[in-house]
Amino acid sequence: MSIQKRAVVIGGGFGGLAAAIRLQSMGFATTLLEKNTQLGGRAGRIREKGYVFDAGPSLITAPTVIDALYKSAGTTLAQRLPLVALDPYYRVHFHDGTWIDYSGDAESMKAQMRRFDVRDAQAYDRFQADADPVRRTVMSDALGGAPLDTWGKMLRFVPKALKLKAFLPLHFHVSRYFRNFRHRFLFSFHPLFIGGDPFRSPSIYRMISSLEKVEGVWFTPGGMHSLVESLASLFQEKGGQILLGSEVERIVVDNGRAEAVVAQGVEHPADLVVSNADVGHTYRDLVPISARTTWTDRRIEKLDQSMSCFLLYLGVKRRYDKLHHHTLILSERYRELVRDIFERKILPDDFSLYLHTPTRTDPTLAPEGCESIYVLSPVANNKSGIDWEKEKDRYAAKILEFLEAWGLEGLRENLEVCKIVTPDHFEHDLNSLDGNAFGISPGLLQTGVLRPHNRSEDVPNLYFVGAGTHPGAGVPGVLLSAQAMEKCVREDFGDRP
Repeated sequence: MSIQKRAVVIGGGFGGLAAAIRLQSMGFATTLLEKNTQLGGRAGRIREKGYVFDAGPSLITAPTVIDALYKSAGTTLAQRLPLVALDPYYRVHFHDGTWIDYSGDAESMKAQMRRFDVRDAQAYDRFQADADPVRRTVMSDALGGAPLDTWGKMLRFVPKALKLKAFLPLHFHVSRYFRNFRHRFLFSFHPLFIGGDPFRSPSIYRMISSLEKVEGVWFTPGGMHSLVESLASLFQEKGGQILLGSEVERIVVDNGRAEAVVAQGVEHPADLVVSNADVGHTYRDLVPISARTTWTDRRIEKLDQSMSCFLLYLGVKRRYDKLHHHTLILSERYRELVRDIFERKILPDDFSLYLHTPTRTDPTLAPEGCESIYVLSPVANNKSGIDWEKEKDRYAAKILEFLEAWGLEGLRENLEVCKIVTPDHFEHDLNSLDGNAFGISPGLLQTGVLRPHNRSEDVPNLYFVGAGTHPGAGVPGVLLSAQAMEKCVREDFGDRP
């Protein structure tokens, strides 16, 4: 009688949970090790004084990808978790007091765009028609959901990418369709949601706008952590084991292969290991240097890490009708602000903000008549050298003052909760190199085969999922990375391990 093969997954973010479910469903006896006392990684949950906050991801944009994960375990998304469609997806406020309700409704979008530029409104359908094949290509099993780990595979994709103009800088590409600065922003800002510079990220990321239009933007009652809880429950129902408070110290490499994981002094033998931890951290801190010929310390140091985030979690004793579920407030100095964050790596005096106010949709996430608000300011990662212990209170006060002037009257005097999170949290609590918030940046030279692979180039039986590997950050990306990982494992172990 054959002995069941064992898998160990490092990290309980969305990528790790997806990997664990897929491996357990394949027949591996799977153990998930999580450093922190709750699952979710960046998608944690914060509770304080009756207010509930999602710590990171705040929306669902590809329910079909989530459904595919549930189906891999013999169930469906619809059976496990309710979703609520958001309309509009975001209200975007510009520096001059104008705003646009961004949604997938073509007629609504064109009507709003006509207020600012009639020709831009006429270009909307053409832009979406051109973006649709990019979305279908990236979201297909053959690309986003499959390992892109050889130059042969990459070169087979290049002709299609060139035809789709996927390698042009996104903002430049969008500017070929739209003249008005508002519309150029609306259809090019999405790389910021995955840690990328809209002026440098390749235009393949215009597929996010197409994805939102086709599949919608959704919310799940209780917040995004409800999805974390649902996936954890499914994994355990399938027989998987979750160990919280189990920080991994090292991956044991014996005979040139990953053989075990040591966490809190306990060795967990494994026939394969999957890391959902930061890729740079995994290679540099967990894999012996003697086992690394490709991912040397020097190469890891050269990786371009994504930007970080400064976050405020605000519990407010009143409601603000001006806020939508998702609200973006754009700085007049938007392009220079992006340069400050990505190139100059300084802390500027102005900011663009993203506000997540789930109490607009689910009032149970705050006491009655109150508001739960998460405020995100994109900032440089810790390569900046910013001393956040010195700067955080000043910067938070500046944001609160700005929001009051913008229209949230009495914000500071009505605060019951004001929790501050800086890039130091990402570096120290989540082991993200340089305090990155989204893994390595999604630039052209860190896309596809040029990203760390789903199957380790250095250590057999070691695999990667999450924001730092193919296809990239964002909930759909990390779930697709687990799908790509599964294909690697099936190639290496067969369909019935």
